[in-house]
Amino acid sequence: MAASPQLPPEAGSLASAPELKATAEKWFEFLVRVQPHHTDYSGAVWHGAYLTWMETARVECLRAIGVDFAELVALGCDLPVVDLSLRYHRSLRLGQTALVKTAMQEIQGVRLDWDYRIDCLETQELCLTAKVTLVAVDPAKGKIRRRLPPEVREILAKLTARGEVGGPERQSADCKD
Repeated sequence: MAASPQLPPEAGSLASAPELKATAEKWFEFLVRVQPHHTDYSGAVWHGAYLTWMETARVECLRAIGVDFAELVALGCDLPVVDLSLRYHRSLRLGQTALVKTAMQEIQGVRLDWDYRIDCLETQELCLTAKVTLVAVDPAKGKIRRRLPPEVREILAKLTARGEVGGPERQSADCKD
């Protein structure tokens, strides 16, 4: 049975939040209360707010397995978004609670594919589905890496749907380790 999602604690205390954890189904769940600054003039969530929630859920998912995003960068592996696909199904409204779910589906070489689903907690309606692809970049060189550092591969394999890293290492003539 999946753990109940929890609202994040007050700012500055995320590192000590034991309730932020991945579920048995490999979905990480993160709750967001819709605040006035998330909405447009009509009280509906502004479309860009969903992107912020998705990134926050992804970073907190990593934190839940003991990885601070800054640690990945320090290991020489930044993960910028290179592809993003969103489908808006229904708008969330001011005062509602968004259940943001994220799961890493696959690692192919240096590409990491994440799936997202955002539901309204009160109505149980689907509001958004998305797919995001990240690629490993060496922050010191600003170049796409040829392969993930072994320690990063090992950490991220815990999050994939199958718990493994697949596919051949991608090679590129203009990329350096």
